Amino acid sequence: RQGSELAGWAMGRWTYEGIDLNHTVADLNSALWDAEDNDLVPHQFPNHYIPIPEYYTFANATVAPETRAVIAWMQRYPFVLSANLHGGELVVTYPFDMTRTYWKAQELTPTPDDGVFRWLATVYATANLAMASGERRRCHYDDFTRFGNIINGANWHTVAGSMNDFSYLHTNCFEITVELSCDKFPHASELPEEWENNRESLLLFMEQVGHG
Repeated sequence: RQGSELAGWAMGRWTYEGIDLNHTVADLNSALWDAEDNDLVPHQFPNHYIPIPEYYTFANATVAPETRAVIAWMQRYPFVLSANLHGGELVVTYPFDMTRTYWKAQELTPTPDDGVFRWLATVYATANLAMASGERRRCHYDDFTRFGNIINGANWHTVAGSMNDFSYLHTNCFEITVELSCDKFPHASELPEEWENNRESLLLFMEQVGHG
């Protein structure tokens, strides 16, 4: 109701119960990295299909019902390729989203499949009309054009318990985040242009499911 120009980055981010759905998935990164540091991988601790921590399954755990439903959906259907769509920036991010050095806000933290993730992110970014435009300008402070409009999520800002990292570590699904537009809340009249900006990118990204 306030309009796109007056809405801050936090507007609409929390549910009625006060839960931020963007940071409510279980953090599996810390468990994996602790196990690696103690030489427990892979004989005593798996490096993929990592189980959800027991505390996360408790009825009184602070987990949104929407999140529990999505996890159950992912477990029922073993997806292999995914993208979650955000707004407020023009860039494609890929795992890991959480820095390995816990006290760092930014740190390059690639997965063992970094080449594949960089390819998937590049496929989307190069076909996105807004990102690939010669008149492309910064949304805010970061100049993502220097990196081809893609970035390792943790090298931008660390996020514990992101969907990208959870999908990768819990179900082996390769998931990226697409920041679709500088404007988090575009006007209805702008939606056709946003669709055209992303249509080919979405189709090309889905086609990557056929590659090994």
